[in-house]
Order: sequence, then C-alpha cells, then structure tokens
Amino acid sequence: MAALIAQSSWPTAFNLSPLQELSPSLPSGRLLSAMDSFDVLVIGGGPAGYVAAIRSAQLGLKTACVDAFERGGKASLGGTCLNVGCIPSKAMLDSSEKFEMINHEAAEHGIMVQGVAVDLSKTLARKEAVVDKLTSGIAYLFKKNKVTSFFGLGKLVRQEEDGWVVDAAGTEVKAKNVIIATGSSPRSLPDVPFGGNIVENSGALALTEVPAKLGVIGAGVIGLELGSVWRRLGAQVTVLEALPAFLMAADDAVAREALKQFKAQGLDFHFGIKISEVKQDKSGVTVTYEENGVSTTAQFDKLIVSIGRVPNTQGLGAEAAGLALDERGFVKVEHGYKTNLPHVYAIGDVIGGAMLAHKAEEEGVALAEMLAGQAGHVNYDVIPWVIYTSPEIAWAGLTEKQAKDKGLSVKTGQFPFSANGRALGHGDPRGFVKVVADATTDKILGVHMIGSGVSELIAEAVAVMEFGGSSEDLGRTVHAHPTLSEAVKEAALGVTKSAIHI
Repeated sequence: MAALIAQSSWPTAFNLSPLQELSPSLPSGRLLSAMDSFDVLVIGGGPAGYVAAIRSAQLGLKTACVDAFERGGKASLGGTCLNVGCIPSKAMLDSSEKFEMINHEAAEHGIMVQGVAVDLSKTLARKEAVVDKLTSGIAYLFKKNKVTSFFGLGKLVRQEEDGWVVDAAGTEVKAKNVIIATGSSPRSLPDVPFGGNIVENSGALALTEVPAKLGVIGAGVIGLELGSVWRRLGAQVTVLEALPAFLMAADDAVAREALKQFKAQGLDFHFGIKISEVKQDKSGVTVTYEENGVSTTAQFDKLIVSIGRVPNTQGLGAEAAGLALDERGFVKVEHGYKTNLPHVYAIGDVIGGAMLAHKAEEEGVALAEMLAGQAGHVNYDVIPWVIYTSPEIAWAGLTEKQAKDKGLSVKTGQFPFSANGRALGHGDPRGFVKVVADATTDKILGVHMIGSGVSELIAEAVAVMEFGGSSEDLGRTVHAHPTLSEAVKEAALGVTKSAIHI
C-alpha cells in the first residue's frame, strides 16, 4: 500500500483534560501554560506532520504537534501510514507471501512441507507488534528532539500580530507559523458508509477470518495489495474497476505484464464497470453492477472499497478562519506550501497530488527548512511509485506514452528478469526493467519495473534521475554480480542496443 497519509480518525470526543498531553506512550516533557508560544505548530502527526515537526525542531525552532489519531483506544502518532496503512499492510503482505511460498514454491527448492496452516490471530498480532514498534519510535523522536505533543484536534482560532492562536486539543496556544498536515481518509461509495461487511483499508487489515468470497472495488494500489493478501490466504477475489483499463498510470508494458501475472494467480478482474446497488446483511454484501451493458449481481462475504481518498479538513476551523479550499476540499497552496492565510502552510495528502507517504515526508522537510531560512525543495518529477504486490511494481518519471505525448523523441531499453542470474537462483524470474530516455540527449525520462524486489531497485533509478543522468551513466555504472540490480544496468544499456546478456 503505497501510499497513504492521514493525521487522524478525527474522533468526536476525548477523555483528556484540556491541559493533558499525550498518553504515557507519547511523552512530550511537560504540561503547558494556557498560552504557551511556539515557532511552529503542526496539526497532524502522519508522515507529513511528524517529519515537519522533527525537522523544525532540529533546526532550532520551538515546535509542537497536535494529532488526533487513535488506535486501539490509545493516541498513536504516525497517521494512517504507520497505524493502518503502509506499515501494517506490508507486514500482512509479507506474512501472506511466506505462506504462499511454503505452499506452492518450497517443493521446487527441495523443501517438502506438509500440514501448513495459518493462525490468523498470530499474523494479526505480529502486524500490530510491528506497528507498535514504529509508532512508539515516533514518540521517542519527539521526546529526543523536544517536540511538544498534544492529543486531540487542532483548530485555527484567530490571527494576531505575532502569529496565530490555535486550539490544540482544548488548550489555546500561540504559534508564529502553523502547518496543516491533517492527511486524508478513505472515500466511501455514495450513500454506502463503511461498516459491517463493507470495509476500507484499516478494516481489511483487521479481518479475523479469511473470507471465502472477497469483493474489491477499485484496482488501484490499495485494492491490489489488500486483494493480494487475502487471495494468498485463501479467498476468492473479484476486483471491480470503473476505469476501462488496468493501471492506467503505469507504463503500458508494465500494466500488461502485471495484469497477466495477477490473472494467473486467480484474481478476477472486471473493467469499465458501473456500480448500481450495494446491499449488505449479516451474511455478506450483494453488489449489482453493469459491465458492457449487462447487469450482474455478485455476492461477497466481505467488500473492500478502495476508490480514493478525501482530505481531512473538517474540524480545522477553515471556514471561520477564511482558509481557502478547492472544490474537492483540498487546502489550496502556492509556492512554498503557503495557503491564502499569512503564516499558515499545508503539506501532504491534504493538499492533493500524489498521496504517498514519502512525498509527504519530503514536503515536511522542505517546509521546515524554508521556515528556518533555508532552501527547501522537492523534485516532484522523480517521486517513485511502488505497488507491493507479487510481483512488485515500481516506477519513476515519465512513461513512454507520456513522453511521446509531450512531443519528446524517445528511445527505450528493456531487460527481463528471466535472463538475470540472481532472479533465476531466487526462483522468481517474472517481469522486467524498462528505461525510457530522450533520443537526443540520452537523459533518462523514466524507469519502470515489475518483478521481485523492484521496490528497492527503483531507488537507484531515482538517484540517477535526480542528478539528470543519462542511460549511459546508469549502464556504465558497475553493478555487483549476481544481483537483481544488474537488470537495471542491462535495461539502461539496452537503450543504445548495448545490452550484453540478451
């Protein structure tokens, strides 16, 4: 799950007194006076918010963070990503991949195993342990960097000459600069709220038994990752997608290969569908949809809805303060993440764009450095995208089609993992690496991968692209042998028809 950031579940009530800070699991040092003052107050403790707070404090700015995310009845920093998104989903993906490997791949290695079963309660407990370790780590970093924490909602109250008065979980404090980093929440189907057998990402990561029939609405990152988890654990998975084709944001060659691989695994895809009715009862969920003009009704035990995310702007006092939002509810920002209000900034999911944790983190760093008088910067042209399915999918930069649509003349190189020694030894030669370069300058415009471990391999491509590198730069860089990374080298060499091993 790539790709998720949110500050809070935005609870409606708290059992904390106005001056009480976060629970003991989130120490922040001391109780505050009613009008303590900060250089920076961050609203939201997800990847955008906690990174902005830590970096601001590192740069000598007196910093506080107010966050309302709650998990298991306790305050928990890290937002959607650490609590119910990126981190727990990867833990579940890893567990389910190990189960599938033992069942279907171990024999190929001469490892004979019988009587394999899943204890889902232990799988879920392991996932929670991973999350606890990381969220408590954020609390430790706040304490280490002297970031003051509040548990609850943050709300703009009024502007004063020296900054803003902000309601931080019931305590009014002053801040010279306010950073809004409240993230996003899952979008539900119209008139079909989440609950019962209809779940979003957090609910899909907490199912206590494997559903026999699982429906997934949305063939994006979240739908593919969570559908893959439960398919490997034994569910029959049907994916319903409104778009007419698969992974339209990815390079065409990668999308075609991915669809072939996922269908071979047993995922059942339907594209260009229109949902006409969703009903649920105690036994499951009934979905009626239209596909190619034909109405179909399908019955599922559980239904995962992953159709995008909406910004968390409720509770901010946006209307009263005059904070400008766009027609979709995202906070409007200009250069430097400035909102229309003086000394109020916004970053992460709440401003739209790529809803990726690493994009949000980089915005947090950049803004903190700007507030400290430095030159913060984010290169949005080389932000990597990753889908943690099996095989994994990763890319950065332009697809071949996007480059051509821009009027650029391109040349490409492609190398299959089936010709890579490490992939063959590893037992997973699926997929390939593709490099798209400018035909005139040889500058790398995009790199696209599908295969085992490509979530790690994409970083090399991003680094070369960050420095404006060429396919020759990448292809002439020495890579260790045997490694999966050699496929990246060979694909780059392929741009100039210089690949050796194909």
